[in-house]
Amino acid sequence: RASAELTKRINGLRRGGTGGGGGGGGGTRTRPDKPARFRSASKPAPPPRRVIRPVSRADELLSDELFLCQLFKYFSPAERRTLAQVCTRWREVLYRSPRYWTGLVPVVRCKELKCQAERARLFASFVRRGFHSLALLAAADEDAIDLVHTYPLSGKHIHSLSLRCSSITDRGLETLLDHLQGLYELELAGCNEVTEAGLWSCLTPRIVSLTLSDCINVADEAIGAVAQLLPSLYEFSLQAYHVTDASLGFFSPKQSASLSILRLQSCWEITNHGVVNIVHSLPNLTVLSLSGCSKVTDDGVELIAENLQKLRSLDLSWCSRITDAALEYIACDLNMLEELTLDRCVHITDIGIGYISTMLSLSALFLRWCSQVRDFGIQHLCGMRNLQILSLAGCPLLTSSGLSSLIQLRHLQELELTNCPGASSELFEYLREHLPRCLVIE
Repeated sequence: RASAELTKRINGLRRGGTGGGGGGGGGTRTRPDKPARFRSASKPAPPPRRVIRPVSRADELLSDELFLCQLFKYFSPAERRTLAQVCTRWREVLYRSPRYWTGLVPVVRCKELKCQAERARLFASFVRRGFHSLALLAAADEDAIDLVHTYPLSGKHIHSLSLRCSSITDRGLETLLDHLQGLYELELAGCNEVTEAGLWSCLTPRIVSLTLSDCINVADEAIGAVAQLLPSLYEFSLQAYHVTDASLGFFSPKQSASLSILRLQSCWEITNHGVVNIVHSLPNLTVLSLSGCSKVTDDGVELIAENLQKLRSLDLSWCSRITDAALEYIACDLNMLEELTLDRCVHITDIGIGYISTMLSLSALFLRWCSQVRDFGIQHLCGMRNLQILSLAGCPLLTSSGLSSLIQLRHLQELELTNCPGASSELFEYLREHLPRCLVIE
């Protein structure tokens, strides 16, 4: 019975495999279908190949879009600005892809754009190129109003705005910030008509990065507005001559969690008392600059080292009262520091350099115009195996012999030796030969 059942099934397979259902004769035999569980998913059809049209002449090649897209990859975004002026065809290809313009910030010189039609064409090109940043130079209130009407898409597209050397008033600034609903980065540089009252009325909580520089009306009240109105502030840069220690006490616990970068540049009235306010209000800083805060002393640096141990970058350039003692505090407590700037700290000697040389995490060190650093200090630096960027520009006491020992820094990527009397052409040649991966700046 089993043999008969097996024979019956084999005959059934044979009948299914014939073309017309006859016996084992003349039909075309086809492979039987696999059960559904063994069938593989059908592969999608491959995309059609792009047919590359043969080009016979050079002018045809320089107009071919496929060729131009490959060609433009070899240029930087800044260089592509010039390429876009070669001809209409090149401009069309470049304007079609925002990736060609990544990293550029368009600067609108408001006084040079005389008619509204010209501005409309310019703003339309910004949209095509996918710009999300904008800088207005010498802008007035009329330019702010014109921007709102001529560039309506800026309300959503512009995330970063810079106003430089502008006569714009509080009214014009308020008009802009009301329109730019996607804005989260703002820079005001040389805007002398903007007042502290204007900042109180204009600043919105969505701003996370703010720069105020060389605005004569910015003083302590402006810092109060920043501290009160910007709870999500991440980066704050300030260059103001009339800001005092009291203003740095305005920062509240709102900013202590979010504010990570603080730059106070040429704030001449800031003293160690201001540093006390900083370390108590902003304990989570990772970047701090006190460049040009010339009243800060070693005691202020000691406070920073003891209380801001998350710092990765510290700038004490032009702090003329800083001595080797401050560098000892830094070396002992700031174990996460990666970048240290000491330009124009004229009281630093080889002893202080010896303290710094023990910092294993330091990868960038700037000692421009430190007039007391000698060859013995360079010997200390040669032990910093993780150092990648070093500037000794303007150090007058360094000799060619001392500088030649820098070849021990095998991981060095950039070395600046401009205005060093001891640096000769032979030295530069020697350094480039033994540090082939390092950019040596003469």
